[in-house]
Amino acid sequence: MARTKQSVVVGVDGSESSSQAALWATAEATRLAVPVHLVVVNDDPAREGFAKQAVRDIAERCHRARPELTITDEVAVGHPAEELVHRSESAQLVVVGSRGHGVFRDVLLGAISTSVAAHARCPVVVVRGAAAASGPVVVGVDNSPGSHVAVHYAFDAANRRHTGLIAVQALPDAFFTVGTYPLPDRQEIQNRADLHLAEQLSGWCADYPDVTVRREVANQHPVATLCEAARQAQLLVVGHRGRGGFAGLLLGSVANGVLHHAPCPVAVIRTSAGSSRYASGGWRQTAR
Repeated sequence: MARTKQSVVVGVDGSESSSQAALWATAEATRLAVPVHLVVVNDDPAREGFAKQAVRDIAERCHRARPELTITDEVAVGHPAEELVHRSESAQLVVVGSRGHGVFRDVLLGAISTSVAAHARCPVVVVRGAAAASGPVVVGVDNSPGSHVAVHYAFDAANRRHTGLIAVQALPDAFFTVGTYPLPDRQEIQNRADLHLAEQLSGWCADYPDVTVRREVANQHPVATLCEAARQAQLLVVGHRGRGGFAGLLLGSVANGVLHHAPCPVAVIRTSAGSSRYASGGWRQTAR
């Protein structure tokens, strides 16, 4: 079946985790006013029948939840991560579950989900934990290009949900170094970080006046801070290839950490291969 352009693409495998990801995706697609396209990637011809039944079952479940939404499904052949990355070229969003135990693949996190998040040409959401129905959106901020785009995405997500935004800034790495530091020095570092955070958000606050913003300056590891801030969140947003306070945000220490430990869905916004813009009301990546 042909893919619908500018849709929310969901990688499914018949597991309950992927079903939950699909249901989350239908809610997001409703907010974006775009169709949903469900994809099972099957590399074993002997399992084709199982694959078709699995994607149909999930599609029916999504139709019951959102009967007004256009939902299509497909059984594709190939490697799951490669196929989903390929489909991200014409998608507004790619969504996957946090773990899979379906009849085709053992995992949709680990090699597959992290690979999709690292290489997709549009935002990727890994649905894990339980998304709060009325909580805020949380975003990690570090003044990198990836962080700038993540902040924009987070403001837009909060605006669509009619909720608030929590922006988390990590302190400089020196703050975490073992040693004795005079309290005024630590306080000065924190004050400067808070001021810098406010400066990074000021323009977006003006663009999204209906989004209430709370700033948090982290005094512990970024992964722990983000996960703690996201305990009652609808969505946690992180950039890709960040620098500064969130050093190593390359689906390594921070992005990879929150993908495995966050208590809510995680959106990874990749910018290394291009810059982000809006197209037809949604996020796309364009080559530099």
